[in-house]
Amino acid sequence: MPSAIGSAEMVRGLQERAARALPAERVKDAGGWRLRHAPGCSWWAGTVLPHGEAGPDALLRRVVAAEEFYAGQGAVTRFQISPGACPEHLDRLLAGRGYRRRSPMSLRVATTARVLEREPTGPLRVRWDDRPTRAWFGLWRAVHDRDGDASAQWGMLDRVERPSVYARAMSGDDVVAVGRAVADAGWAGVFGMATLPEARGRGAAHSVLAALADWAGVHGADRMYLQVERDNVPALRLYERAGFIEVCGYHYRTAR
Repeated sequence: MPSAIGSAEMVRGLQERAARALPAERVKDAGGWRLRHAPGCSWWAGTVLPHGEAGPDALLRRVVAAEEFYAGQGAVTRFQISPGACPEHLDRLLAGRGYRRRSPMSLRVATTARVLEREPTGPLRVRWDDRPTRAWFGLWRAVHDRDGDASAQWGMLDRVERPSVYARAMSGDDVVAVGRAVADAGWAGVFGMATLPEARGRGAAHSVLAALADWAGVHGADRMYLQVERDNVPALRLYERAGFIEVCGYHYRTAR
């Protein structure tokens, strides 16, 4: 892993790759900030990515412009706050405007070779496709988004422009775990990891992760990254065992 791990440049680059892997329906550029609107999708896909620098006066103007944009969409204004990648005083400004701190996250990275060192065990088979199948989507939705807008989520996956893979772990003829990866400029981002409750603790998620790493290596991505909730202890254990280390913690600010 390069010595620049945790640098503002790395954090910014990874979060922007993640945004391309979770493409919003509408994106407005506002002086380097990306105002993303993703109706019907996971809420974090529709947040402000505030990576352009701004002085104190310009900072307030950009925040107000973002609030006006989301008000026009009938949506709540939310900002993704990544240390070093955002203007220095943005988090404090948002707190002063009543924004709530929400969803502490961990941005993690690993070399693809390190993830491949730990071979999966057990009888599960993993299949992959370059497009989401109904079986893949059905399991992901059953675990994560049972009541969401299926057509909106399909639309988001359809908008992904970078090379992608959709992996599913099989127990017999049944899909028990899924995940996807997106290759982008030497990195592969891991998204959509989901395991049925009855299949947890049997190596299903690790089998999927290993398959994604195998695909990443074939597609020229020698490094991998992912985003995970800090309170998701089982996922953190899985990723730590696979060799993922934290680049930084980050969080969101949500308007009241």
